Amino acid sequence: MFANLNTIESLSKEQVKQVAPSVFTKHGSSNVSEKYSHIPTERVMDDMSALGWNVVDAKEIKARKNQGFQKHMLVFANPEIVINGNDGDTVFPRILLTNSHDGKNAFTFKAGLFRLVCSNGLVIADEQFGEMKIRHMGYDFEALQSLITEIVEKLPLTVESMNKFKNKQLSEDQKQKFALEALGLRFDTENKTFNVDEFLAPTRKEDEGNDLWSVFNLVQEKLVNGMVDYRAGSKQRKARRIKNFQQDVKLNSELYELALAYA
Repeated sequence: MFANLNTIESLSKEQVKQVAPSVFTKHGSSNVSEKYSHIPTERVMDDMSALGWNVVDAKEIKARKNQGFQKHMLVFANPEIVINGNDGDTVFPRILLTNSHDGKNAFTFKAGLFRLVCSNGLVIADEQFGEMKIRHMGYDFEALQSLITEIVEKLPLTVESMNKFKNKQLSEDQKQKFALEALGLRFDTENKTFNVDEFLAPTRKEDEGNDLWSVFNLVQEKLVNGMVDYRAGSKQRKARRIKNFQQDVKLNSELYELALAYA
């Protein structure tokens, strides 16, 4: 779903507005209290740009009610921050910002990595970063700058964990177990039957290894992009690509935590 992550070219405000107009809402919804302090996400986008982080992707949830105030997400990249693996596997840090203008959400930041050879986002948040939040009422540029500095300072932890994944070789039994547990994060595995060998079949040369990093990325891409066939009763079915960014982020975070347990 993160279609623009494989580039460091930033999106213009007009491009962001086409896919996530709620980013530019100028006031809170009619349901917010008098104490609600409205800070448009556009302001945070401008401040992030001043810190060197530009928008490379944007999403908002579909909303019949509360249109213009719904939850939305911006993905930021800094072209000067790149992680080069010794094996040529280049990874790009990303910062994911979610917000809404209905009074239900603070500015929430997650850190992530994007792997160039894949088409999916790699979210690394709960274990090493947690969810970092700034309340609307307490928002100012200095608070944002402090939070982004903290995220960047913790990036070496992601390099360390990535190296652990690469150095961890999985046995065939471990690969099968990891695959089944990963499938369980998205599907009801008790009422659906999967061909695990087919699920673990590499789609590209870079994912042919038995190391945890390769298996993790292979499994993640297939789960996110709906590259999974299964049998439900007597019917053979194919999974759908995940389009909801909240579901995508949740799955990626849970999958990363699962991989950490194997590392």
